[in-house]
Amino acid sequence: MHAFELVAGLVVVVSTFVSMTATFVVPRRACWAMRLAFMVNRGVRSAGVRLASLFGSVRAKDTVLATIAPLALLGQLASFLALFLLGYWVALTASAGSFASAARLASSQLFTAGIAARSGPGNSGIEVLAAITGGVAIALQIGCLPVIYDAFNRRESLVTLMESRAGLPALGPEVFVRHQLVASFDALPDLYRDWEKWSADLAESHVSYPIRLLFGSPAIGYSSLLAQLAVLDAAALHLSLMPSSAPTEARFCLRMGFTALRRIAGLLGREYDPDPLPDSEIQLGYEEFAQAVALISEVGVVLERTAEQAWPHFKGWRVDYDSLAYRLADEVVAPLAPWSGERSHVALALEMPKRPAHRSPGGKVVEEDRLRTRRSGE
Repeated sequence: MHAFELVAGLVVVVSTFVSMTATFVVPRRACWAMRLAFMVNRGVRSAGVRLASLFGSVRAKDTVLATIAPLALLGQLASFLALFLLGYWVALTASAGSFASAARLASSQLFTAGIAARSGPGNSGIEVLAAITGGVAIALQIGCLPVIYDAFNRRESLVTLMESRAGLPALGPEVFVRHQLVASFDALPDLYRDWEKWSADLAESHVSYPIRLLFGSPAIGYSSLLAQLAVLDAAALHLSLMPSSAPTEARFCLRMGFTALRRIAGLLGREYDPDPLPDSEIQLGYEEFAQAVALISEVGVVLERTAEQAWPHFKGWRVDYDSLAYRLADEVVAPLAPWSGERSHVALALEMPKRPAHRSPGGKVVEEDRLRTRRSGE
């Protein structure tokens, strides 16, 4: 019986150590050892979303949602330490004589490096190992924080840039409108190139460390997912409305963008069609698309195709990421913006990007209320 307790306790300790190492040191996509971290993340996220749904103001909801990622980090550490405590508790029962003594000894070794250690003979090897384990677990968690926040900062740098490029919250047609209004259409290839690299970095960093998916943008109205969706929609609009002049960077941006979304969906266990047909249905409606095309044309963009002609081509591009983006936007509770689906977990009001008035020295303010009204469908 004593041998069974020793072996059972060590099995729990070793399994927990493998899980902790896979989560913090050598993370791998869909690794079985990361299941504990996934369970903690899902539990904390579910509780946070339910709590946020109880508040009425947007600021209160955002404050609650912003605590999900830090609490998930603490929850992971607490889960690992609890399992280590359980394992050493069971393993030391044989030499401690009772469960109460084993619990006191295991907690002392794990959390205080042996302040309450007993005197006399005992299983000193396991006690020393327990004392080392507590410090290693905490050190690994602290050591991962700079890596996690470095990826977060890289992700948010381009997201912040999109406030001037695509509005707040970001919207694909708004990318076209704003670049046309300031005569900077030639800057779009660089934008697509930057976001291709951004999507590649997202696919690598967030799949390796899934906890990063819980970190929302640092300010109300910002969303990395909506920013990416806006750039993908802009690229799809470019290729479908102006195929002969659309830059090659738009294609690469789309390819890497939906590849990143698919990797994240696969990590989260979400099913998707890996090879959808170009004429498959999408959740975005033709009426929304036609309104956006009319707005783009109205600000002076010269189009090669009408909305009706471009719609099948746009669908063929958007079908690769339409359902994935909508589902992820719902799960992370992104701001409710046009072209991003509904939010079933938390009630949010629809937000339209607010474009600043177009002014010039010595000139008059360009009236844009009519364009905004048309865009909102009022």
